[in-house]
Amino acid sequence: MPSTKLDPIDRKILAELQDDGRMTNVELARRVGISAPPCLRRVRTLEEAGYIRGYHAEVDPRLLGFEVQVFAMVGLSSQAEADLVAFEELCRGWPLVRECHMLNGEIDFILKCVAPDLSTFQSFLTGSLTAAPNVASVRTSLVIRGAKDAPGVPFDVMENRLSQSA
Repeated sequence: MPSTKLDPIDRKILAELQDDGRMTNVELARRVGISAPPCLRRVRTLEEAGYIRGYHAEVDPRLLGFEVQVFAMVGLSSQAEADLVAFEELCRGWPLVRECHMLNGEIDFILKCVAPDLSTFQSFLTGSLTAAPNVASVRTSLVIRGAKDAPGVPFDVMENRLSQSA
């Protein structure tokens, strides 16, 4: 847990950068109501504390030729910590796996995968994922369409919570 305590200005900075990470520091300062130098200091502090992990462009997978998106639900034979860590490491090395989340319940991991076409995904599925050590089962679901893909967190929910507890 980061040691820096967030105040309302810090939260506004994070919300604004989450919506548009390319804005200038001057524009960010204007939006959050402070001058540019302290705004830049706050952003650097938020980066150093780990609240801001990076800046990324949101790209359109389909326009880039990645027509297939699949969620793969993976069950492992062993849930020993070393085996979980080993599977996570494998996932980090597979370019088609864009997200990997360990879950509780019936499945151990859910993977979000992209591929240019079904045959590429099928090759990954049979040649890498199901063949991986400790993988007992894989169920896949092909995404037909996405209804929502919001990055980050809903700052307004936290603001409502904070104002109610004050």
